[in-house]
Amino acid sequence: MTSELDDISIEDELQAQVGAVAASGGEIEIIGGGSKRFYGESIEALPIDVSAHSGIIDYDPAELVITLRAGCKLAQVEALLAEQRQMFGFEPPCFGEDATIGGMVATGLAGPRRAYAGSIRDFVLGIKLLDGRGQVLQFGGRVIKNVAGFDVSRLMVGALGTLGIILEVSIRVVPLFENEITLVYEHANADEHIHWVNQLGSEPYPISASLWHDGRSQLRLSGSEQGVRQASALLGGDRIESDWSELKEQRLDFFDRAEPLSRISLPATTPDLLSGKSQLIEWGGAQRWVCGEVDIAALRDKVAGAGGSLCAFQRHASDVPRFHPLAAAMLRLQRNIKSSFDPAGIFNPGKLYPGL
Repeated sequence: MTSELDDISIEDELQAQVGAVAASGGEIEIIGGGSKRFYGESIEALPIDVSAHSGIIDYDPAELVITLRAGCKLAQVEALLAEQRQMFGFEPPCFGEDATIGGMVATGLAGPRRAYAGSIRDFVLGIKLLDGRGQVLQFGGRVIKNVAGFDVSRLMVGALGTLGIILEVSIRVVPLFENEITLVYEHANADEHIHWVNQLGSEPYPISASLWHDGRSQLRLSGSEQGVRQASALLGGDRIESDWSELKEQRLDFFDRAEPLSRISLPATTPDLLSGKSQLIEWGGAQRWVCGEVDIAALRDKVAGAGGSLCAFQRHASDVPRFHPLAAAMLRLQRNIKSSFDPAGIFNPGKLYPGL
């Protein structure tokens, strides 16, 4: 962890670097731990390492809020929270021991609990940002009841650093659950699972994660000892020991790192669109993974027709756009937001979409 004096000097150094690049007409690639650098388009720009901008600014477990510099290691922060019987409710993946808080926010990636607890955007209370003019901007705050005006800090979630360098972030945390168990069931195909898990969603069961792959459904229940025990008795199924971090970190056998990986986002009740192709379904049907070669253009058309989108998540051919193409009006809006924070377009140019 760094001292306050170190923090000021690092922040000043980053400001000077951004100012020099902006003045020269150059471009910057923001790099923290590098664990999620694969996510998004590959870019060529001057790398600026922000991982040294690290340290916990404020954490009072009783307030359920932690304020951190962006270079803090995600795994270390989660270990600190666990000591206080707390956690990030959105269950973020690390994808490596060097993952940082800044990368967590910039990518906006969340784990199995996301469909039942909310996304990172729902937990971010405030952000300190270094913009493309070299100015330090502060949005939001460190208290849960800070609701005045439009919450600009949430724009930074999932922006992949295209709006500026995240310096600090305040995040709401939640208590660990008293009890968690996993139940397993047999469902022959994806449609059976999708129908079943969405029926369960209309009942007050303490579901915190779901998974289907290769004819097998898993359901995680989280809550009080009594609540989980009663729900388990009503739901039946077989109780198993399951480490859901294996899904969160994509360490299950399904995720073959030698193969391309596609992520499909859909309304949860959408029927199976993949005609028997091997897939892994989570988030109650709202997120579906396909490992292996697929016709991206054709599948994107099919997914868009169902109201969803497809991300070429990892290791696809370089000529395949990583993210689902935006409608013209939405792309104009995104570019207007980009120009407000980064008028010279120096931060992570093209990481999301052309011109962003």
